[in-house]
Amino acid sequence: MFRLWAKEFKHNHLIRDMVVCNDTPDMSRTQKVFAALDEVCHAFDLQVPTWLDININDFKKYSKARFTQDSFVEHIDFDFLEIHVIEED
Repeated sequence: MFRLWAKEFKHNHLIRDMVVCNDTPDMSRTQKVFAALDEVCHAFDLQVPTWLDININDFKKYSKARFTQDSFVEHIDFDFLEIHVIEED
């Protein structure tokens, strides 16, 4: 089971969150992360953020990434979107 927790924060308060589960055995971890992020962005009505070097490095180290306004082309109404892998096979 692969589970990714997405959280949207504004002024250090959790605005909304969502957990995405993926049981597909033939997908790589990277494919599962991108599929989960797409699902979160669709549910939150956001564009998919751009992965910057800082996001990639943090995700490799901590299985967590924080997307700020710099990662989005459109204006966002929150401070950041954080994703965190909470369970892996």
